[in-house]
Amino acid sequence: MIVIKEEEEIEKMREAGRITALILREVAEMVKPGVSAHQLNEYAERRLRELKAIPAFKNYPHPSGGKKYPAALCVSVNHEVVHGIPTRDKVFKEGDIVSLDFGVLKNGYYGDSALTVGIEPLTKRARQLIKTTREALYQAIKKAVAGARLGDISHAVQTYVERRGFSVVRDFAGHGIGTHLHEEPQVPNFGIPGRGPLLKERMTMAIEPMVNMGDWRVRVESDGWTVVTADGQPSAHFEHTVVVRDGEAEILTVVE
Repeated sequence: MIVIKEEEEIEKMREAGRITALILREVAEMVKPGVSAHQLNEYAERRLRELKAIPAFKNYPHPSGGKKYPAALCVSVNHEVVHGIPTRDKVFKEGDIVSLDFGVLKNGYYGDSALTVGIEPLTKRARQLIKTTREALYQAIKKAVAGARLGDISHAVQTYVERRGFSVVRDFAGHGIGTHLHEEPQVPNFGIPGRGPLLKERMTMAIEPMVNMGDWRVRVESDGWTVVTADGQPSAHFEHTVVVRDGEAEILTVVE
């Protein structure tokens, strides 16, 4: 069921979103050659303790009943799309495309956000991939207004990405969010405008384009979590938690 939040609930989500955005920004600034994904996760967990917040992803149940997710931060590098585990041996180098996905639980409400950092020198196409994914997110957010349809958001991502020669991942999607990390509705990155549920004031959702340089198809690695491109080409990922408003969506995962 799609839940329409009260303003008091949205205020709590703003706090969760602010903490999410703050830590994610700090972690992104640490992405440099020689730094490991494990170091980023350790920093994120320390900052969560300092800010008296709970990691949204750590110990998250596996959909099929496998091992729970072991970390607070998802770190996906190059051909890894989402849910990359931040291990000690995942050490960054020049030319890497590093996607960071992070979620916070604070006062019973969730924030969820992602961004992608490129370590120079990058190819021109890699820079275009990152830029296109980021801009596709904001094109989608423009459609998250009362009176629109969910398909308008999905279509905005798909058309923006495909016109630039990239592809959208179809097996994973954005989602509603609030007192649970994943709520209804699912927010695909492809679709038909004018279709799907009607968007209403105070609906909250995480919009998250996942964009591949090559084909859209993906597979899951043997660890049960890490999603990679089927063709081995790089991928990028951006995400914000937003509130549907009448006229212009409100982004919650921002630092004031």
